[in-house]
Amino acid sequence: MQGKILIIEDVKELAELMALYLAREGFEIRAVKSAEDGFEILEAWKPELIILDINLPGMDGFEFLQKIRPGNRSPVLIVSARDSDEDLIRGLSGGADEFVTKPFSPNVLAARVRALFRRVRDYEEKEPRRVLRFGPFVLDYDACILKKSEARISLSNKEYACLAYLLEHPGKTLNPETIYAGVWNNPYGDLTTVAVYIQRLRKKIEEDPANPRYIKTVFGMGYCFSLPED
Repeated sequence: MQGKILIIEDVKELAELMALYLAREGFEIRAVKSAEDGFEILEAWKPELIILDINLPGMDGFEFLQKIRPGNRSPVLIVSARDSDEDLIRGLSGGADEFVTKPFSPNVLAARVRALFRRVRDYEEKEPRRVLRFGPFVLDYDACILKKSEARISLSNKEYACLAYLLEHPGKTLNPETIYAGVWNNPYGDLTTVAVYIQRLRKKIEEDPANPRYIKTVFGMGYCFSLPED
């Protein structure tokens, strides 16, 4: 298998055609009809590349792209019948890596996909990875992966972002307002969300979530990530 690809395309025939050609190239494919369904696949399946249509029912492709960047690093290839310079610039400046105009040759699409995978893997091989170790855990900032003794621990995008934010401020007490603003990029919101994600993280990394070793509660103030001395 060469990699996992998520196709977000509401035209069934086109989605099936793209999936057929890319599966022949050795890629594993999931296809959905809407951006909303795409979020569920991102959380559960973690695709390595996303093929994204712009004109989608409900949330359009531009808004989907805006919501997943910068937390998700998977390359995005836009396929769209909209070919104006404005759409091209908006897509690429919004975080897309390629823009292919419909109609297109499936062989050309497959070539663009292979080139994107090659570009990403060449970059990963050449660039030193940013990792942080605590206890038996390793957090790979570049790949957005948490491992414990080489076993990967499944994290949602927001769980990863919350853990990474705490790790960027070791030993510092952060109140819920600060964490929410830093992780959700919004100074306003339901601050109980922070407590919910802290509890989720504790269940995944703490031996005893009720008596945490890493993510500690500072009563009346907030939370503090404690790096063990060993």
